[in-house]
Amino acid sequence: MFKAPLKPVNPMRVPFADLHAQYLTIKSGIDAAIADVIATSAFIRGPKVQAFEDAFARMVDAKYCVSCANGTDSLYIAMRALGVSRGDEVIAPAHSWISTTETITQAGGNVVFCDTDADTFTIDPARIEEKITPRTVGIIPVHLYGQPADMEKIMQIAAKHRLWVLEDCAQAHLARYKGRLVGSFGAAASYSFYPGKNLGAMGDAGALTTNDAGLAERMAMLARHGGVTKGDHRIEGVNSRLDGLQAAILSVKLPHLPAWTSARQRLAAQYDRALAELPGITRPTVAAGCEHVYHLYVVRHERRDELAAHLAARDVQTVVNYPVALPFVPAYARLGHTGADFPNAYGHQSRVLSLPIFPEMTAEQIDWVVAAIAEFTQARQ
Repeated sequence: MFKAPLKPVNPMRVPFADLHAQYLTIKSGIDAAIADVIATSAFIRGPKVQAFEDAFARMVDAKYCVSCANGTDSLYIAMRALGVSRGDEVIAPAHSWISTTETITQAGGNVVFCDTDADTFTIDPARIEEKITPRTVGIIPVHLYGQPADMEKIMQIAAKHRLWVLEDCAQAHLARYKGRLVGSFGAAASYSFYPGKNLGAMGDAGALTTNDAGLAERMAMLARHGGVTKGDHRIEGVNSRLDGLQAAILSVKLPHLPAWTSARQRLAAQYDRALAELPGITRPTVAAGCEHVYHLYVVRHERRDELAAHLAARDVQTVVNYPVALPFVPAYARLGHTGADFPNAYGHQSRVLSLPIFPEMTAEQIDWVVAAIAEFTQARQ
């Protein structure tokens, strides 16, 4: 019988993420930043927001950063700025969070789903061209779970058909593709700073980056009631502003992001080594030339729900990201898709399971998670 190569570990609770543990490591900085915003009443726009925009743009090698209220808004604002209009088609992966595609509809476009790669969960470039029609205007690759999409092939297809590319980097802060930071390939990139993200606020927050000055100005106007100066409404926009408190908090966290990213990668490597010999467990595949930042560490198993229940009984918290692929959620029933249309995304939805991973996680916690998985797999030999 298979024996897990593990040292005995003491039973423990392992949360999926521990935001409070992160706060405790930088408590003095966070508390001081919040107190300063309150003392100066810098709640909307102002120096705290500008400072974060400038620092984040430098961090991701972008010329311009336009902050906004959340990651979902950033996608919508980008598509409005890119000129999406009624009837335009935008290609997006079938396996993602609904923000990627609901914003296409909100901007006036039509969602066109594309299947994902069997190993990486990112959009499959080999299937993109068959989705292109005379109404296609753009592609939204999602760097899902922290794994970069195949940007070289995607950009070649986009150039051939004169399409824009909007990178969804909500889960991939500082991920790299062939040495280059994600978010630097397309016309613009969308970021989420939802609390659980690799760089997370203490509430909702988002941003867009671009190297195009004109596009940056349009996105800023759209996010601020149609003008970059208060009272100067050159177009009709929306109210989607990053507030000063979240900007100040993010500015404290941002310098720690490279170290937190390295910690996630070390933990993922520990998982990889420990899970390598466990039967039935498919570990994350990192595509050649890609630097995965492990927003999520996602395994696959044919008896996923049983495995999740077993781990829950051992005080290990897991999450399914995502239990239903987007073409099959009720919101897109109008499109009439079946599993045969997107076999990889359809197959993944019943097998994926996200294991706990966060920068403050200990080696002992990883050992406990792996021991619980080994117990499950050994019992079914």
